[in-house]
Amino acid sequence: MWHNTRLLNLIASTLYALVALMAFGAGLLWLAQRPVFAITHVEVAPMESGGSLRHVNGPSVRANALGKLSGNFFTLDLNEARQIFESVPWVRRASVRREWPNGLAVEVEEHEALGTWGNADSGRLINTYGEVFVANPAEAEEDAQLLALDGPPDSEGDVVDKLETMRDWFKPLKVEPLALTLSARYAWRARLSNGMVIELGREQNDEERDAMAQRVKRFVVAWPQVTEQWGKQIEYADLRYPNGFAIRAANVRFLTDAQAAAAAKAKAAGTNTSTNPNNNPTRLKSKNAEKNR
Repeated sequence: MWHNTRLLNLIASTLYALVALMAFGAGLLWLAQRPVFAITHVEVAPMESGGSLRHVNGPSVRANALGKLSGNFFTLDLNEARQIFESVPWVRRASVRREWPNGLAVEVEEHEALGTWGNADSGRLINTYGEVFVANPAEAEEDAQLLALDGPPDSEGDVVDKLETMRDWFKPLKVEPLALTLSARYAWRARLSNGMVIELGREQNDEERDAMAQRVKRFVVAWPQVTEQWGKQIEYADLRYPNGFAIRAANVRFLTDAQAAAAAKAKAAGTNTSTNPNNNPTRLKSKNAEKNR
């Protein structure tokens, strides 16, 4: 082999190429580790063309995310970086790409807050997709009035879907839900924009869902007669009855059984026992202040 000049030249050329390649690689590695390629610039823009950002801006993103990024322009893991940017308050989705030589271009989609979720002081908000996130509720209230929503774990999407359904249900009454709760037993309760609280009952299958829709429809149809008789200040409506519903009116005062008995006794004695501040006769009723329809 040592007398084969051609083979020796080939081996030498190969070794020279390997050494040159290693030197080139070492040079690139050294160059890539220079401070000039450290991520120091983050450009933030809305994900949708022509959109705007209300709660997210460059300084807040840099303050929340830059210190968590590992690597530089060449070594940064873009998927990991995306997750870090999505952990910034108000960021729902993010996409990240490199910008030469030391920057990142970040496009974000903000959460659109629909309401609070659970305890209003917890800082948990729910967006229009039924996703819970943590942010300052005071910032969300700058955009629109927050609804009060609550339900068992993993029911967020169901609550948002039911909210949209109820908006359609009560549209003929020119009211809409301001609060909606799904109990642990999957029973619905809503508070409408006119102040009325409505018990809607349970809904765990298609049969119960259809029955609930029919009960609401019956209530909406009967609403003109209800307000004609009892006025528009209805505080409470219970729609869980299969063949009717119960209401409580704000402008009707009720006496307990003991008060009613005392009033009757005083009336028999010829004494005016009206408890109304305007001296108007007060309706005498039992403890049950609900009216069945």
